[in-house]
Amino acid sequence: MWDVIFDICRVNQKDPVSAWNDHIKQLHARANYLNNKQFKTLKLKAPGTDKTIGLPNGHIWKGGRIKSLNGISYVPNLPTEEIFTIPHKDKTEGIVTSTKPLHYKVLIKNFSLTFSEGKVIKATAKENEEKLLKALEIDEGSRRLGEIALVPHSSPISQSGLIFYNRLIDENASCHVALGRSIRFSLKNGEEMSDEEFMTAGGNISLTHIDFMIGSGEMDIDGIAEDGTAEPIMRNGEFVKISSVNLKNLCVLKRVGKNP
Repeated sequence: MWDVIFDICRVNQKDPVSAWNDHIKQLHARANYLNNKQFKTLKLKAPGTDKTIGLPNGHIWKGGRIKSLNGISYVPNLPTEEIFTIPHKDKTEGIVTSTKPLHYKVLIKNFSLTFSEGKVIKATAKENEEKLLKALEIDEGSRRLGEIALVPHSSPISQSGLIFYNRLIDENASCHVALGRSIRFSLKNGEEMSDEEFMTAGGNISLTHIDFMIGSGEMDIDGIAEDGTAEPIMRNGEFVKISSVNLKNLCVLKRVGKNP
C-alpha cells in the first residue's frame, strides 16, 4: 500500500518536487483558462449521464496550491488532481450516474440522480439505496450541488484501479460533483456574503458536503458561453489540449493575479 501511496503522491518520481511544481502549474493553467472563459453552463455526456450544470456569475475555478489567510502559499491536499468550482444551486438539469462506489458509512453502488431546477427529484441505487435517500434528507441543501470538479481519467488514482475508502483520495480518481455545501471562496466575494446573499448569487447552504465520482474514459464535457456557443473542455475523459503558448500565458496571469 505504501508503494501505491508513493505513486499517487509522485514520491517515486526522479524529482518529486519538480514533478509537483509542474503538476500544480498545469492545474493552475486549466483553472485560469476556465476563469477567463466564464462559461455559463457545463454540458456533461457519458454512459448513464446527460446533464447540464449552470455556473453562477463570478464563479472561480481553483486547484492545487492556494494561499492561507496570512498569505502562505501551500497545497492543502496530497494527492490532488482536480480543478473545481461552484455550481449554481438552482441550475442543474438531467441525470448523472456514479462511476465508482460512494463510501458513506456503507458502500453505495451503481446509483443515479435525476435533477430538475437544481434539485434531486429521483435517486436510485443497486446497493444501499436507503442510505443514499437518507443522505438526501439531511436538509434542504443536501439535494442540491455544491461543487463540480474536473479530473482527467489518466490521474494516478484512477489508474491504480483501487478504491481507498477515503473521499479526499477517491475524489481525485475522476470528475466528481458534491451534494450539499458550496465552497464560498469559489465565488467572487463569496466569503464576505451573508447566507442570504450567497444563496441569491447561486451558492448552496447545507450541513453536508458529499463528493461522488461521475467521470470515466467516456466522459465528454463542453463549456457553453453566454451566446450559446459550445467549446470542448474534456473528451474521452481527458482535457482538451491547451497550446504551449496559451499555457505559458495562463501561468503568468495566475502569478500576477489577473484571473477573477
